[in-house]
Amino acid sequence: MREFVFSVTYDPGADPVMDVFIEHPDLRSEAFLCCLTEERLWRLERVVGPQAALDEAEVRLLDPDRGCASVSERPCEGDRYHDRIDATGGSRVFYTYVHDIARCDAVPVLASRYLPGGLVFETTRREGEQHWRILVRDDERVGLLYDTLHGKLRDGLTFEFDHVGDATTWATGLLASVSVPPEQQTVLEVAAERGYYETPREVTLDEIADELDLPRSTVSYRLRRAESQLVDGFLTDGL
Repeated sequence: MREFVFSVTYDPGADPVMDVFIEHPDLRSEAFLCCLTEERLWRLERVVGPQAALDEAEVRLLDPDRGCASVSERPCEGDRYHDRIDATGGSRVFYTYVHDIARCDAVPVLASRYLPGGLVFETTRREGEQHWRILVRDDERVGLLYDTLHGKLRDGLTFEFDHVGDATTWATGLLASVSVPPEQQTVLEVAAERGYYETPREVTLDEIADELDLPRSTVSYRLRRAESQLVDGFLTDGL
């Protein structure tokens, strides 16, 4: 199997859902989508972040008038169903089903138009960027999709190609059983990005605390809690 990976960046005001992520930098989501045909698709999306941001995201994600997110000036037509299927302290899971899709320039629909059937999509949102990975049987016609996406983007959207290559590390996010609270995840991400887990370590807890403007004790506690949950989840999954 192969994967086509790219990102679409949204300017403020270009999309009401992405605006929530722009306004709330701690908010992030990951989703799996399947486009059954050009006319039907479903999406399962998990959003994590602060309570106020989750409330705002829920309103926009469950908007009955929201269909497929077109990347062009032409809005998508179709019948849609949205529902929240799970809610915890720091995350919510939303289900969407859209059918009878027509005149649509959403990424999954365009992909189904050019690539072999049975496509699976993984997408993440953070701040103004939506990152896409498309799992395909072969990449023979990926160039056509690339040209179409690049050419159809409306004002306020920017396309950035990543790579085409062998598929790797699929189903490691949304389908994982471990859920780390957003405040712990933020500390964990900064620690990983700055080299805390390298050998030898490239950053200290004091430096991470300074960067996040948090007490060292808070950073240490959040890292320990996140690490504990990740280890417990790994061992549980391994059993």
